[in-house]
Amino acid sequence: MRQNRFYSILMIVPACSLIGLFFIYPLMSSLRMAFSDASGNWTLFSLIKAWHLYDRDLAYSLIVVAIALCFIAVLTIVIAGVLTLSPFKRLNQCLAFLYRWPLFIPFIVVGQMMRTFLAKNGLMNNTLVQLHLLTPFETVSFLDWRGIIFTFVWKQLAFSTLLVAGAMAAIESSQIKAAQNLGASRVNVFIRILFPQVLPNLGVALVLSCVSMMSVLSVPLMLGTGTPSMLTTDMAFRINSYEDYATANALGVFSYLVTSTLAWFYLQHNLKQKRAYG
Repeated sequence: MRQNRFYSILMIVPACSLIGLFFIYPLMSSLRMAFSDASGNWTLFSLIKAWHLYDRDLAYSLIVVAIALCFIAVLTIVIAGVLTLSPFKRLNQCLAFLYRWPLFIPFIVVGQMMRTFLAKNGLMNNTLVQLHLLTPFETVSFLDWRGIIFTFVWKQLAFSTLLVAGAMAAIESSQIKAAQNLGASRVNVFIRILFPQVLPNLGVALVLSCVSMMSVLSVPLMLGTGTPSMLTTDMAFRINSYEDYATANALGVFSYLVTSTLAWFYLQHNLKQKRAYG
């Protein structure tokens, strides 16, 4: 037993070491910089400074991420429902092929793509002009908060849909067939049977998407113009322009609080549901 326990611990040491080196240590270092001054004394000065300078940017970041999450949730449910219940195989194959593409494209590449796609003279506007839906004078640039939301939704939709569609596919088909035999339409099957069972998976996808969007620098840096801006842009500005690591890490603390609060509410909701059904 002791030998087995030793080998078990030995097997998890590399994974735990990587987590400690690349996640726990940077987190502790970031918190130490945010809550201490140049002399190493504990203080809230950096947090107060960050709040006074970038409170509008914090609100802007939360609004952008919240709107993107709403779009991701709706589109994820719709696409996953179609993939699970649609009788049209060609449509399913087309959706399955298209929605997975963003999974393999890094955020920095996505930002550059959208910069040329959403510009005033970009691919989207030129296509609309060629289709005579707009004139060249009616085209507008979407390199602002709208472009950031569009990019976040396009990039994270694939990941979210993969989780939810996989959860729907794992549901026993006998449940769907029984409901259809009793006269339930596909919409009713989706609302009453599939949707309630994949809510936890949707919650996981939204929490992880929120973490990704709050931590991305390339997209708001390439698509955002002027102020307000996303918190990641402010962090890069404080470091590159002033070498102010304390304020940058204080902004990071605000990001930690947002994402951890969302994760906490999700976990609490899940625990309440398990207690209710348990």
